[in-house]
Amino acid sequence: MTRSNSDDPALEELRGKPGAPRVPRLEPRERTLLIVNKKSRSGDAGDGELEALLARHGMNVREVDCDGRAAVSEAIRRNAGTVDRVVVGGGDGTLNAAAPALIETGLPLGILPLGTANDLARTLGIPNDVHAACEIISAGSTRTIDVGEANGVPFFNVASLGLSVEIAQTLSRDVKRRFGTFGYVVAACRALLCSHPIKAEICIDGECRQSRTMQIAVGNGRYYGGGLTISENARIDDGNLNVYSIETNRLWTLALMYPAFRKGRQAVWNEVRTASCTHVDIRTRKARPVNTDGEILTKTPVHFRVRKDAVTVFVPANTGDPAL
Repeated sequence: MTRSNSDDPALEELRGKPGAPRVPRLEPRERTLLIVNKKSRSGDAGDGELEALLARHGMNVREVDCDGRAAVSEAIRRNAGTVDRVVVGGGDGTLNAAAPALIETGLPLGILPLGTANDLARTLGIPNDVHAACEIISAGSTRTIDVGEANGVPFFNVASLGLSVEIAQTLSRDVKRRFGTFGYVVAACRALLCSHPIKAEICIDGECRQSRTMQIAVGNGRYYGGGLTISENARIDDGNLNVYSIETNRLWTLALMYPAFRKGRQAVWNEVRTASCTHVDIRTRKARPVNTDGEILTKTPVHFRVRKDAVTVFVPANTGDPAL
C-alpha cells in the first residue's frame, strides 16, 4: 500500500498554521490486487506488463502468484482488508476459481480477458484488448451480476453434464493454444465419436421428468463454449437460470443444430427441451461429472440455484449487450 500525502501528520499540522503554503490533498491511489494466470493462452505476454499498464491508470498494484485453483481465492481472502478491487487476468477457468472469494469479500472484479473463450467478458461486453479492458476498470462503472451454483460450486457462465464433460476432458491446453476458440469445435468432434446418451431425471422448480439426453446445460450467463449462446433471452442479472437438454444422438441432427446454438435459438428444435427457472435438480443412475465453466468440480446428483446480485464487476459504461 502506498501512503498519500494526505496521511502525513506533519503536513496536516502545517496546513493548520497561518500563512503556511498551500499543500494539496492527494487522494490515495486505488489499491488493486492483480492475479494473472500465467498458463492462460495470453497470460505469458510479459512479466510486469499488466501491472505497469494498470499503474498507468492510477492504480497501486499488488500482483500475486497463484499456484492452482485454491490459491486464487486464498489470495483474495488474504488481501481483502488491504485492497479496493481485484483484477483477474486469465480465462473463464481463472475467473471461476476467484468466484468463491469474490462472493465472500464483496470486492469488485476487474477482468483482463487472457483466455481462449473469454465467455464472461463477452457476456459483459468487455473487449479482449487488455488496454481497453484496463480503461474500463479505470473508468469505474460497475454492475452487480448473478452467480449460479452447482452443489454449492459457483459458476458464471454455464454448468453441464454429458457431452460437454467429454469436450472439457478432450480440450487440452495444447489444443487451446494451437486452435484458439476453434479448439472447442475440434474437441467437440472428437467427443462426439465416443459419446452416448445418458438417462437422467430433471426436476425444474419441483416438476420432474425423465430424459434420455446427450447433454444438459444450466446457464447463468449468456455465452459459453467459445461463443455459443445459452438462450437468446439470457441475461446475467435477471435472477434466472436457463436450462436445455439435447435429446437426440444423431450426429447429423447435432450438426444441423449448431447455428441455432450460436444464436441461442435451440428451442426451435423438437429434440431440445428448454426452460427458465431458479432451481434445478438432476439425478442419474450412477454419478456423472459436472462441468462448471470448463472445470469439473462436482458430480450428480446435483442441485442448481442462482445467487442474485452476488458479484460486482467493472463493465463498459454504455454497453448495448442484451446480457446486461
